[in-house]
Amino acid sequence: MTVFLAVLVVGVGTYLSRAGFILALANRPIPEPVLVALQFVAPAVLAALVVALLIDEDGGVAIGAPEAAAFLVAGVVARLTKNHILTLLAGMGVFWIARALV
Repeated sequence: MTVFLAVLVVGVGTYLSRAGFILALANRPIPEPVLVALQFVAPAVLAALVVALLIDEDGGVAIGAPEAAAFLVAGVVARLTKNHILTLLAGMGVFWIARALV
């Protein structure tokens, strides 16, 4: 019961924090500096995912063939398309396929 209660409290807290932000800015224009800063969110998240993938539990570099292939493909797709979603999908797709084959 305590695990369910913890999940419920965290879920409600997360919902309220996001809903409060959305409702506070619902009818207001977003300032230009905020819009500029928001453009860097997707690349920062992608970089965090890549670093988390390439570092093992002890802090050492843990890159194998699937990771290297995914990183290379994602880099090429990002450079050619400049589309964050397509980059993520291509890189993860190659990673999953390479990991299944190796």
